[in-house]
Order: sequence, then structure tokens, then C-alpha cells
Amino acid sequence: MRAGEAGRGGAETVTVTLEGMEFYAFHGVHDYELERGARFVVDLAMRLPAPGSDTLPETVDYARVYRVVEGVVTGRRFKLIESVAAAVADAVLGTEPRVESVHVRVHKPHAPLPGVVRDVHCELERRRD
Repeated sequence: MRAGEAGRGGAETVTVTLEGMEFYAFHGVHDYELERGARFVVDLAMRLPAPGSDTLPETVDYARVYRVVEGVVTGRRFKLIESVAAAVADAVLGTEPRVESVHVRVHKPHAPLPGVVRDVHCELERRRD
């Protein structure tokens, strides 16, 4: 069997993950967050039907998805990382017709907190209607 042919029953899915996408952006509820900006990290897992052939049109183009995520995270301002995650999910589902569902995690590693915290992140799962 060739790559992508094993177990074809029509119900196989794959998960394609882009992990650790880092962006400098201006999100937050405090004025100084909006003035100075901060580093945000996005992890994105996309579920889609397993490709029927070994060709790019049968899956997602990682570079295109990266640009979509980058456009959302750096092109708009949000108060909440929950809103960033929702906008990323909407954008990916809106531009990638093969993707059936997404799991988005947005990290704000240097969130302004009164103590030492390794990471603050929000996770959101969304399925296509």
C-alpha cells in the first residue's frame, strides 16, 4: 500500500497540529498591555478527514493556516485571550473547508499577575456546524 491508503473506510480522521506559534501583539485589559504589547503563543490542532492521496489539496496547507492565525493575533486587539482563541477558531474554520473541528490554546506567558506563574492559557474547542 502507498502512503495514505491504509485502512480506507471513509471514517478516518487525522489531526494536524501547529504548536508554539509565537506572536507579539497588543491584547489585554490594562492600558499598559495595550501600549507595550506582549508575547502570545498559539497552539492549534485541526481535525479533518484523512487524505485520500498524497497531495496537498487533500489536507491543510500549514503555511496558509499560519498566516491566518498570524493575521488574527497580530491584526486585531482583544481584551481577553478567550476572545483571541474564539477568533482564531472562527478564522481557521472559515478558511479551511476540510477542517471539521479545531482545538485552540492561547498562552499569555507573561500575564500581569501578583506572583510567579509559569503560564496562563485558554483552550477552546469548536466544531463546524
